[in-house]
Amino acid sequence: MNPMDTLEARLRALEDADAIRSLKARYFSCCDLKDPHGMRECFAPGPVRIDYGAIGVFDDRDALVAVFERLGCHPHIVEMHHGVNPQIEVIDERHARGKWGLHYQMLDTRERAFTQLGAYYEDEYRKIDGKWKIAATRCVVTSTLVGSYDPASPGVRFAGRQAG
Repeated sequence: MNPMDTLEARLRALEDADAIRSLKARYFSCCDLKDPHGMRECFAPGPVRIDYGAIGVFDDRDALVAVFERLGCHPHIVEMHHGVNPQIEVIDERHARGKWGLHYQMLDTRERAFTQLGAYYEDEYRKIDGKWKIAATRCVVTSTLVGSYDPASPGVRFAGRQAG
């Protein structure tokens, strides 16, 4: 490989890693903004592997979106997803993988409850028609805090690795 080819390959890998960071940021934003269509478009069409632990395991993006709409797309559910410490490895021009930390907060204004959790994602990405998509993902919860801010019963309901 001549020096120009090497430089082009390095530049492409940097651009691909940046595009993957943007993809994951878009995914988090779509979750927070209650945008099921936008969230769906972050995933590859067809068979995928989505393992969100207690939320469920899904074989296609539409199954995940259906659960998202049922559980999260309500005005009284206020979510904040903060993806941190991305570790992205571009394998080749069409495949990459990554690991992300997650700090998540959810306020349920109807129940006057909150959830805060720490987790990490293990992702696989595939470039389809020139755009990176999530082809597989696994979210592993590492810490959970569930509490109430209802004046009648304030306090911690659960603290540990993962609420049941």
